[in-house]
Amino acid sequence: MSTHVIQYTAKSTEAADENQELVERIFAELNADDPGGMRYATFRLADGVTFVHVVIHETDENPLEHVAAFADFQKGFGDRVGGPPSFSDATLVGSYRFAR
Repeated sequence: MSTHVIQYTAKSTEAADENQELVERIFAELNADDPGGMRYATFRLADGVTFVHVVIHETDENPLEHVAAFADFQKGFGDRVGGPPSFSDATLVGSYRFAR
């Protein structure tokens, strides 16, 4: 199992709104198709333009690679954000009704 935390900031509130719509489409597709193999959450922070994604892969395969809405999200990503995203591997220390 591997856990990744990705954080980035959109260029503007409008870009953040577009980003949120694209993220919501990813979750709609995941909920409809239920590919399994991962746990995934996205948060929009209080500043309105920063996003944090937490992805826990249960296997070595990344189910997002097979999600059409994720491919759509990746297109134009650089146009929506103000700089490169930060990627961090993480270790789950504990959770309550979040990741397990």
